[in-house]
Amino acid sequence: MIGRIVLRIVGPLAPSVVIVVAAWWLALEAFGISPLVGKRPPQVWEYLTSSAAHREAVFGALGITVRDAAVGFASGMIAATVVAVTFVLFRTVEQTFMPVAMLLRSVPLVVMTPLITLIFGRDLVGVAVIGGIVVFFPALVNIAFGLRSASPQATDLIMAYGGTRLTVLRKVAVPTAMPSVFASARISVPASIIGALIAEWLATGQGIGAEILRAIGGFRYDEVWADIVVVTGVSILAYAVVGVVEALVLARFSDRPPE
Repeated sequence: MIGRIVLRIVGPLAPSVVIVVAAWWLALEAFGISPLVGKRPPQVWEYLTSSAAHREAVFGALGITVRDAAVGFASGMIAATVVAVTFVLFRTVEQTFMPVAMLLRSVPLVVMTPLITLIFGRDLVGVAVIGGIVVFFPALVNIAFGLRSASPQATDLIMAYGGTRLTVLRKVAVPTAMPSVFASARISVPASIIGALIAEWLATGQGIGAEILRAIGGFRYDEVWADIVVVTGVSILAYAVVGVVEALVLARFSDRPPE
């Protein structure tokens, strides 16, 4: 079953990757971008395979970015789940704080990042806040909607037998919300990488985000393109992994198929 699920999730991604690589190559040729600046796929491959130092520079920075993205993803998803559950259990809390959340969502993250850095510092706490903000708001809306999609009949049945709202949440709302939770996770994986890059550009000075800026400043365009290709590949891989986990979990715990 796992093999079929992996094939079903990864299979459609393979031609998409081929199309993107072809479009990248054709666009550079069509616009006449010099190979000194716009690196083609063979040049990126040669850069990554020709020297261990090149691979160490790219993948060493990538490891930091993956760590930062994982911290932002986890903090954002956990915070969104806790707040969504609170909103569902206590409507007055939602009516009070949802407008505040939407107001904060309208402020560009690039503007907020210097303030976040001043308050929380440039270490993992600051990275968690920056990455968590990117993940938090879309996940909050999706998860809250999923929790409210519980069957009224099942809810009434549990309440009729003396169950509490917490019982309804655990027995009905959470299983019903699982597709929404995983849809949020799929959206949040690429978003968390973007949040990590923003944190590295504007706050920490480490990881792929900072390396891209330094490479551009040093006219090391091979490294710039290699960094972009590698971090994009990791984003696609993480998206596929979440899709596989989603299919396995929903097949086991949910009565609804994965979206």
